[in-house]
Amino acid sequence: MYFTTEPEGEPRLPFYTTVLCLVCVLILVVNGASLFHNLASLNGANAVQGKTVSVSDKLQKLNVLVMDAESNLRGYFLSGSDVYLGPMRTATAEVEPQFRELELLLADSPSQQKNLAQLRTLVWRKLDVLNQTIGVYREGGLADIARIAATDDSKADMDEIRLLMVIMAKEQNESMAAHRAAFYAEYQNAVILGIGINAAAILVILLFYRLIRSSFASRIVAQRALQHANENLESMVALRTDQLSVLSRHLIRLSEEEKSRLARELHDEMGANLTAISIDINGAADELRREHAHIAQRLDRARMTLITTVELKRRIVENLRPSLLDNLGLAAALQSYCEEFATVTGVDCEAMIEDGVDVAGPMHAIAVFRIVQEALNNVAKYAGARHVIVHLSRDGDGLALEVSDDGIGIDTDQAAKPKSHGLLGMRERALLLGGTLTVSRGVNDVGTSVEAWIPIEPKKNGAEAPGDASPGGAVPQLTMADASLSEPRPPAGGHTPSSPPCNTPRHIPPGLDGQLR
Repeated sequence: MYFTTEPEGEPRLPFYTTVLCLVCVLILVVNGASLFHNLASLNGANAVQGKTVSVSDKLQKLNVLVMDAESNLRGYFLSGSDVYLGPMRTATAEVEPQFRELELLLADSPSQQKNLAQLRTLVWRKLDVLNQTIGVYREGGLADIARIAATDDSKADMDEIRLLMVIMAKEQNESMAAHRAAFYAEYQNAVILGIGINAAAILVILLFYRLIRSSFASRIVAQRALQHANENLESMVALRTDQLSVLSRHLIRLSEEEKSRLARELHDEMGANLTAISIDINGAADELRREHAHIAQRLDRARMTLITTVELKRRIVENLRPSLLDNLGLAAALQSYCEEFATVTGVDCEAMIEDGVDVAGPMHAIAVFRIVQEALNNVAKYAGARHVIVHLSRDGDGLALEVSDDGIGIDTDQAAKPKSHGLLGMRERALLLGGTLTVSRGVNDVGTSVEAWIPIEPKKNGAEAPGDASPGGAVPQLTMADASLSEPRPPAGGHTPSSPPCNTPRHIPPGLDGQLR
């Protein structure tokens, strides 16, 4: 595994990806500009068409006004009724507004402005002639009108007005046709540009598809590589976990062997030495008590210190490996330990030990004892319980153990923490013998329950099952000499009787070459 201390730069996209993004943006901008231009051209064409229609409508309305005024004026001449003068008045009032509107519509066309000025002159001249004929009619009557009509060329004026209107309409139509042709040309260019934009967009989409496909393939390859790496790591973690578990169980086994060996040596060698020292002190005190009483008192104090040392040795041996476990069995050891636990901590400890549990061998018995010991230590330290029950029973081919209390309980996350060495030690002891151990909340979430199941093989014909023999051997029962050191013997006749002599060989450590020196 390699590590680098160089600072990582800011992640950047590949250059071709940036180019594709810029091309996409450019295509979108060009497409938007083309659409805007086409919309403007379409609006212009529509405006020209609308203006042409408006000009045609205005010209047609002027023509109608003049023609209505002229035709109704004939009816006035024949009937003399003023009703026929209405169109004349209307034409006089509306002609000028129509011309002003036409000026606004044709403001961008000088030729049309010229034609419009000429048309205004002709129309107003025609209206003036009509007004003059009305005055002649009122003064001279119909006969004068007939003479004027015979000499006046009113038809030529109307033909000239109509011709000028046709010219203006034709010119407006030609302007509209020119704008339409320009719009169609621009539309063709826009279609060609749109086809090019679509082709470019399709090309960019294909490139993006290729890029996405390549990225997807790379991601799949990376995922597969990561999956293989995870599988390798998981197998490595499982292997290391198994190795650590085996190592932990081996250390537990070695620890128990070392404790057993140390307890045996302390009991055998140290116990024998302390017994010999006690016998020698008793004999010396008996000889010096009459003549040297103060020396005998000092020896008595030394003997009391020796008794304390023997008691300390017993506690150490019992902590290393309980003698009751090897001498009286698992049930008696657990019963005694629960009573001692209740006495020391003040917590009511009830031991419910069923029959048939003493068939377990030394390794199974010490494992159950250590699990109970650690569970009760946790109860005393953390649970804050008032009552604890230790239940051990025979369950088929194994031992079923349950230690439950009524304390504050334990969280599931806390039970799985790596620093919960006590719980891990109990679980490893159970796994060492092929069993299981679970830690959970008690009934109704009250307190903590430690449940363990350890398979056993019963003893056959007084022999231990294979693998059950204690590696270090069982701790022998305490000798009578140790018992004689437990309490000071009362003096008989004012002095302490001497003990029978006992010769203890002096312990000489072996030399570096393995021979005694």
